[in-house]
Amino acid sequence: MKTKKGLPECPVATTVALVGTKWKLLILRNLQNRPWRFNELQKNLEGISQKVLTESLRQMEADGIITRTVFPEVPPHVEYALSEIGESMRPVLDSMSEWGNKYKKIIKE
Repeated sequence: MKTKKGLPECPVATTVALVGTKWKLLILRNLQNRPWRFNELQKNLEGISQKVLTESLRQMEADGIITRTVFPEVPPHVEYALSEIGESMRPVLDSMSEWGNKYKKIIKE
């Protein structure tokens, strides 16, 4: 998890530093609904490479935004879910969704 010293002073810049990539936001969008397995995420996020998905998941786990649960099975079963901190992003993502829908309506007219 990042320390306060390593984060920007501006709170908006802090949010962007943690989840400000296209892929991280889309991963968070998916995890709002339920836990997902790696391959499910990769198939759903069309265009994401295995490397970028792996890096994004590792960064978000290290930052405490998501959790990674390994089930002791053969083959291994790993699920990713929102952590408590990640759950606190729900209103932000809901607002982004609402704004996106409003924007689509405006530009259609």
